[in-house]
Amino acid sequence: MMRVFVYEHLSGGGDDASDELLAAGRAMRDAVVTDLLRTGDCAVSAAAGAQAAGLPAGARALRRPAGLGAIDFVARQARLHDRVWAIAPETGGVLAQLQRVVDPERWLGCDAAAIALASSKWATLAHAAEHGVTTPLAFSMSPATRRWIVKPDDGAGAIDSLVHNTHAAARDDLGLRRQRGESAVLEPWVAGEPLSLSLLCSEGRGELLSVNRQQLSIDALGVLSFAGVQIDALPRDDARFASLRSWVQTLVRTIPGLRGYVGIDLVWHAQRGPVLIEINPRVTMAYVGLSAVLGRNLAGAVLADHREALHVHA
Repeated sequence: MMRVFVYEHLSGGGDDASDELLAAGRAMRDAVVTDLLRTGDCAVSAAAGAQAAGLPAGARALRRPAGLGAIDFVARQARLHDRVWAIAPETGGVLAQLQRVVDPERWLGCDAAAIALASSKWATLAHAAEHGVTTPLAFSMSPATRRWIVKPDDGAGAIDSLVHNTHAAARDDLGLRRQRGESAVLEPWVAGEPLSLSLLCSEGRGELLSVNRQQLSIDALGVLSFAGVQIDALPRDDARFASLRSWVQTLVRTIPGLRGYVGIDLVWHAQRGPVLIEINPRVTMAYVGLSAVLGRNLAGAVLADHREALHVHA
């Protein structure tokens, strides 16, 4: 039996979190754990903090000892397991730190270079634009741009994201954040349909698993909120699906270190088509329930691709 350790940062007690974020973390953890158990050849352990116990039946709960930091805890467990699957935000470099303390042959996820690039929204967009991928940067000088967004450069989801009706207000917001020592970015707000993609990546290739519809809202003060995701929202015979499949290949070739499950946020613009917003080099909420919808064990596919990569590079 392959010993697999699943570490989800919030439910594993790595950081304090709101009830909403904790529930999301627990849902992602449990979805991955359930899929791993269903492969039939994995002994699964998972980190479970004091507020996030209750793992799927068959998994072993591991509690981080008092006084032991989250990164050191994962490093210790990595040496006791054959594979490590970490789900953590890029914020503050958490995901990058976890990747560094796990041996590459044990790590089920993106490599260091891909995580570093995806951990900066600005760097991601600049890199993609250099390789011909349309990003919000292409709308910077457009007279049609009416709104702008300011958000953390390494943030997850819609946290601390504000939409402004004037460029001047956005610049002021950016200036205040930087005065506080925060790493923030200002981008044109791209009008269109907010979508996300679920990918299975390996060796510079990306399989488009599903196109998901994001549920976003903006309140009267411009605060952007994420209200959930509708998985597999775009049927395979929709012309946009074929277009996105080709677009994914272009994008993934520019970042060959993407591995395993990867999420892509984009806006479908009426005239320009897909506009990249960010890359999530890890499991996202769109993973939850996706294996059942597709009739396919995605965790099993991630393990199989990892085994193949180890064989190729042996």
